[in-house]
Formats: sequence, C-alpha cells, structure tokens
Amino acid sequence: MSQTSVHHLRHQWSLHRWTAALQGYVTLNRSTLLHIRHFNPSKSTVSTNPPMILNLIRQYNGNAKHMSLPQINHALKANEYSLKANGYDGRYGLIKGFDSNILPSNSPSEDRRSAATCLQSRGMLFGVFDGHAGYACAQAVSERLFYYIAVSLLPLKTLIDIEEAVESDRPVFPVLQWHKNPNDYVSTDAGKLYFSSLRTDLHEDDDNDIQTALRSAFKRLDNDISLEAQVDCGVPFAHFTPLRVALSGCTACVAHMDREDLHVANLGDSRAVLGVQGEDGRWSALTITNDHNAHNSDEMQRVLSEHPASEHKTVVRHDRLLGLLIPFRAFGDMKFKWSSELLNRIYEARPELLIGNQNAKMPSPNYHTPPYLTAEPEITYHKLRPQDKFLILATDGLWELMHRQTVVQVLGEHRSHIQRKKPVSRLCFTVGQMHRLLQERKSRARSALEDENSATHLIRHALGDDGCGSIEPKRISKMLSLPQDLARMYRDDMTIIVIHFNS
Repeated sequence: MSQTSVHHLRHQWSLHRWTAALQGYVTLNRSTLLHIRHFNPSKSTVSTNPPMILNLIRQYNGNAKHMSLPQINHALKANEYSLKANGYDGRYGLIKGFDSNILPSNSPSEDRRSAATCLQSRGMLFGVFDGHAGYACAQAVSERLFYYIAVSLLPLKTLIDIEEAVESDRPVFPVLQWHKNPNDYVSTDAGKLYFSSLRTDLHEDDDNDIQTALRSAFKRLDNDISLEAQVDCGVPFAHFTPLRVALSGCTACVAHMDREDLHVANLGDSRAVLGVQGEDGRWSALTITNDHNAHNSDEMQRVLSEHPASEHKTVVRHDRLLGLLIPFRAFGDMKFKWSSELLNRIYEARPELLIGNQNAKMPSPNYHTPPYLTAEPEITYHKLRPQDKFLILATDGLWELMHRQTVVQVLGEHRSHIQRKKPVSRLCFTVGQMHRLLQERKSRARSALEDENSATHLIRHALGDDGCGSIEPKRISKMLSLPQDLARMYRDDMTIIVIHFNS
C-alpha cells in the first residue's frame, strides 16, 4: 500500500473516532480505547484507564450544555486576527492580507503563532509553533525566531551600525513590525537575556541568502536555548525559565515571502499548503512541506543513518523517537540532545524539575549516542504563480480533522463566495430529504457570511462539518463544550494562518 493510501486511511480513522465522540451516546470498550487520538507523549498523554475515561464521558453526557450560536461565535472568534495589506507602502508585494486564529484544546494552549514585516530588509514572516511538554518552548521560539531570521538577512554594515548604537546607548531602529492579536501572550521577564544572546550573532556572517539565513537562524536559536539553560539560575518552580524552555519543545513551520519568492522552513509535523485554482476554476492543494516523523521514509532513513547499526531497533520504537517523541525535528527537547552526563547533572542540581513532570525524565536505557533530535529545518522554495491564491500554515490540530484537499476546497469557496453543491443526479429524494439538502445549503451560506476571517471559517468546518460540506452547530457546540480532559482525547490545539495573494 502506498504512503498516500496509508495516510488517507489514518485520516479517515481519525475522522471516524472524532465523529463518534460527538454522538450523544458515546460508547467505548477496551478495544476502542486503544485507538483514541494518539498524543505526542510530551503533550499530556491521554489516560488509558478505561473506568476513568468512561466516567468522564458519562459525566459529560449527563451534564452537556447546549451553546447558542452567539456563544459559539464568541468562542471561535476570541483569538482571531486579520490584516489587510493592499496598498500599504507597496511593502507587502503579492500579499493581499492574512487571517489567523488559535483554538485551544490544552489549557493554556501549547500552540503559538507569529507574523511580522521585516523593516530593514524585504519580505514578511509567518509562523505556527506547536509546543509539547508545556508551552514554554513554543512561547520563546515564537518571540525570538523572527529576530534571528531578520538579523541573518541584514548586511554586515547594518549589523555594525546596530552594535555601535547599542554600545553607545543610542536608539536602535526596529527590524520587525509585529502583527499580533491583543490576546497573544508576550513574556517580559527574559527580554534582556534574549537580546544578549541575539547580540552574539550580530557579526558572524555577511551572507544574507534567505535559505542560509533561515537555516542559520533555526540552528542558532536552538543552540542559544541550550546554552542559556546550562547556566540557568532561575527561580525554582517558575513556569518560564531557560531550563523550562529547554526541557519542553516545539515544532515550527515558518514562511518568508518576498514578492513572488516563497521560502518555507519546517521542523516537525505542522504543514504549509498552497491553494491553487486551475483555469477551469477547480481547486487543488499543493503541499509545500514534509512531515518529519516515522511515516516519512526519507526522514526515517536520515535518523537511522546518524546512529550505529546496533541502535537501529531502539532509535525509533512504536513510530516514536526512542519510543517517546513523535516529531523527529524540533526546537528544545534537550533531553533528546544533551549528553547523559549533562542531563544527570542538571536533574541533580534542579530536582524540582522532575516533580509532577512525566516529560522531564532521566535518560532512557537506550540513550547512547545523542543528539537524537535536530533543529535543522527542511527548506522549500516555491515561486508563486498566478494560479496560487493562498497559503495555509497550520499545526497538526487542523490536519488531523481535515484532509488538505478539503481545506483548500473550503477556503476556495469561502474566498470566491461559491458554495459547494452536492451532486443530485441519479438520486431519488423524498420531500424530507430535499428539505434537509436545502437547509444544508442555507447553513453553508450562513457560515460563509459569519466568518470574515478565513482561519475561523476553517476551524468552524473542522469542528462542525458533517462530511457533506454542511455546518451543524450542534456538532460545534459539543466539541467546544467538552471538558478539557475529554476534549484532548479527540482534538489538539489548532493554529491556522491563511495568507491571501493578489492574483
């Protein structure tokens, strides 16, 4: 069976589990429990205790509350952000604007997003970051990575000018203009440390090729995260210290756009997908990134080739790195990168890190030849064409619920205000069935009008689509009102950025 077929079957099974969760009479047996949504173990693993799960479901079924449409809209739109870029100094080139949104499953969400305009070089940056073992690493990377990229793109003279301004306490011209939702958390306690680390890289290169800059920025930031953690003297039990950042982790999918030049740097299993419209008006999906996990044969071969043959049975077990981690590339996660000696020294010096933290474990018995994990991104270049209409960056919370072709189709119709129609030829309808079909089409039209933000529109479909393109508010209500421990069994945090292009 081809890799594409295997992926399709997994996707269908994910939808089957998710649909079952939405029924008002969910029933699970011991066999079904084994197939509940598989989480990255660093993301609060779902309990496999059948009585506990069944009790949660019974409690929910007995106390489920129906959400009104205004309540649903409030929940879906709380974190949305949009920017219309047409005519803004010509700085945005082919970018017409972008929409983004985050729908948490974890509390707090472990996903983050970033968008910024490069002020002292050309282009815009967009990124989605999927955290695990907490939000600390995703938070740090979402705040820092774009600075490392922007600095890597600056000519040497500009870097020297910045350094001289810092040394003489003169104002430094900003290198980025951020585009943030007011709800997006910004850490304030580590700014001096972050800037100090960034300054050490200001004068190292004079090569502003975008691919080199992206690769260098990813690797330098991960190296700084490691170094900062090794000298961390932070407050014990603090939620946001260099050690917390280093021992948690995150994947990253970052796009840099400069006119028609699109570069995407990817670590892990978030994805970048282009929406392409053919001459006949039909929509198709062009995937720009590859998932870095056990289902990617090239990635499997890369991981195995970096360790001796004696470890080939233990490096990847149960489709996980060392039997623990699903993504094969990520920021942080120093427990897969540092030596055993360093890990043991840190845990001895900071034993509080192990209290109530299943993810900060001592090195496994099969931990022989670190590093097992890399933060070197896979970089893809694509020259935008007239038929390329939008780019979707999203964490795996979206792709687990919707196939990429469905995502593009839904967005394409939303963009052009053409609602998808189900074929009715060769079918016999009763009056009741025809009434339902008309109601479904009315529902699709209503949902399109409700969501000016295309990322919100996608989330609405991911939660409420009945499989035929119609939105059922009851489905959305049930998914949004699930208690946290139950919700995390069926969906992950979902973060989406949709960048629209001028035709």
